[in-house]
Formats: sequence, structure tokens, C-alpha cells
Amino acid sequence: MKTPRILLLPGWQNSGPDHWQSRWERLHGDERVEQHDWDWPRRGDWMARLDEVLLQSDAPAVLVAHSLGCQLVAGWAEHSQHTARVKGALLVAPPDTEREATPPQLHNWRPIRRQRLPFPSIAVISSDDPFCTPERATQMAADWGASVVMAGPRGHLNADSGLGDWPEGRDFLLSLGRSSQLQA
Repeated sequence: MKTPRILLLPGWQNSGPDHWQSRWERLHGDERVEQHDWDWPRRGDWMARLDEVLLQSDAPAVLVAHSLGCQLVAGWAEHSQHTARVKGALLVAPPDTEREATPPQLHNWRPIRRQRLPFPSIAVISSDDPFCTPERATQMAADWGASVVMAGPRGHLNADSGLGDWPEGRDFLLSLGRSSQLQA
């Protein structure tokens, strides 16, 4: 079996240089899925781009999503014919795009897709995420069939959370790889 590609799926406005996803890209050679429009993201465009990147290689992939990237995984998995290429997903800080305070740029990410994911997944949830209550995040994870890891009060689990290289997150990724019998 080929070693899986680790595909990084940043959220709205991309992940900056101090974000753990950017650090993983530099440290581990993980591959960022670049989107055409980070500021006004359209769900269908982002889903099509993920399919494009997955089809560039016959190697399996593990998805590592942050924020809106989690909603991308859920929407993509509901519609794509290529879900068998994905062996697992790490879903970090899923946002509630249905909440009243959602910026207008993200309204097309409604409704939240809640179909069970066809691959193993872990959702990492902060108890004080400003973009989603722990209850809503836990319910999304349950709907997706994801195992839940409560990270405590860590904000949006981004650069502002002080995670640095976030070795705990890498351990979650590695445990996901082991659970799906992959080397990550």
C-alpha cells in the first residue's frame, strides 16, 4: 500500500505562516490544497478543487481540515465519487456556519452537511471556540461519525491559540492513520 498524502484543507482566508497547518507543511511536507478564492469561498468550487487535487495522484489521502475545511470535507464527502481515495480525516475546530453571526461570505455554506463520512475521522473541539459552541461541534462530529477529542479552552485552534507546531494534533493524525491501517 502506498503511503498516503496528507492534504491540508485550510478554512476561510487560508492559514497564515504561524498556523499549525502551515508549520506542518514546512516540517512534514504535507500538501496544502490551494483554493482559487479564500475570501469569498464557494462550497461547490472548493469541493471541485478537492476532487482535482485527489485525482492528481493514485496514492490514498488523509485530509487534515481546519475550520471551514471541516465543512468542505462534509460537503465533498456527500457528493464526490472519489471518497474511496480518502482513508481518514482530522477535523479541527468545525465552525457553525448556520449561526446568526456568520459573515455573509460564508452563507453559501448553509445548510451544514451532516451525512456520515465514509472514512474514519477525528474531530478536535475547543470548549471556547468563538465560531462554534462545543455542543454544536459535538453534534456535527456525531452526525459525521467522527470520534471527538475535547481540547479544552483553546479558542479556534489556530495561530492565536499558541499551538506552535501542535505535536498533539500530529499525534491525533498518527492515531487516525493507525486506526485505518495507514502509515501517516
